[in-house]
Amino acid sequence: MFKFVMICALFGMAVALSPGHVSSRAEDVHAEVKSEHSDVRADGFDSNLVVSNSIQQASSGDEHGNIHGSFSWVSPEGEHIEVKYVANENGYQPSGAVLPTPPPIPVEIARALAWLEAHPQHQEPSHHH
Repeated sequence: MFKFVMICALFGMAVALSPGHVSSRAEDVHAEVKSEHSDVRADGFDSNLVVSNSIQQASSGDEHGNIHGSFSWVSPEGEHIEVKYVANENGYQPSGAVLPTPPPIPVEIARALAWLEAHPQHQEPSHHH
């Protein structure tokens, strides 16, 4: 249940800090909940939220604390933004086109890594006197 509360808090912060939230669009100021569903059971939960300004959230979890879900909104530029996530023993793992990705590995570094992999160092047995 704690993970569910944390995910909801993270979702709320993401929406509150998103650039679209700062805009003065009329539909954001007067947004209303179109549908909301929460089903909490002994073996897990399901939750869905749809807001009139295109914000949506869905999540489900099991009795082991494994959660998966998504949230989405429309940016001020009109782009549909969606983030999917899994939260389990490996932590919170979001995915989506809007999330930053690391730059590609430079060719020289990739070549060096390939060489190291092809030429592993052999450990000589240590002699203790």
